Amino acid sequence: MAWSLKGQLYESCSCNMFCPCWFGVQELMIMDQGWCDSVLGFRVREGSSDGVALDDRQVLFGVHFPGPTLFDGEATARLFVDEGANDDQQRELEAIFQGQKGGPMALLASLVSTWLTTNKARIDVTENGDAVTISAQGAGDLRSRVLRDPEGTPFTLRGGGFVSGLGMEEAQLAPSATRWADADMPQSFETKSGARGNFNWSG
Repeated sequence: MAWSLKGQLYESCSCNMFCPCWFGVQELMIMDQGWCDSVLGFRVREGSSDGVALDDRQVLFGVHFPGPTLFDGEATARLFVDEGANDDQQRELEAIFQGQKGGPMALLASLVSTWLTTNKARIDVTENGDAVTISAQGAGDLRSRVLRDPEGTPFTLRGGGFVSGLGMEEAQLAPSATRWADADMPQSFETKSGARGNFNWSG
């Protein structure tokens, strides 16, 4: 059956600003440190899948790519679903965000060789102007702040690559200061690069 999700996406990764993977050009997608760790936060404002309402749910996707490029794959990943989700909602969100139902996450999921067990966790969202923090109990905080020029205009990226690939019209550059420590992941990490914007998915 059909599914759809709309909401906000917050991306952070360990590369220096700005992560080359956003451009979607394979020869540019070389990781600064020879590996890449990332957390993507999703605030689902409205959505449904197989008749299950998914409004107002939060999902975090933590992933380690051993590198040296994204398309070398062999990644390890885990989903965190907010504790307010019931069993049906968790099942549908897990299927979407692990790429089982197609859509934008299918490409990223195809690069994951090891899926850790999905965790249901308390996920808190705090907004303070341009700054947003999404905290997952037991793992860490995704911190995102919009980057602006001296006149206050945000820097944005439009076009193809990960922008359209992730179901977005544009992505605002938003440096990250995320700290993530999932004991089952290959390593703890901090992030520098970041972007965010609205997403609109269906399948």
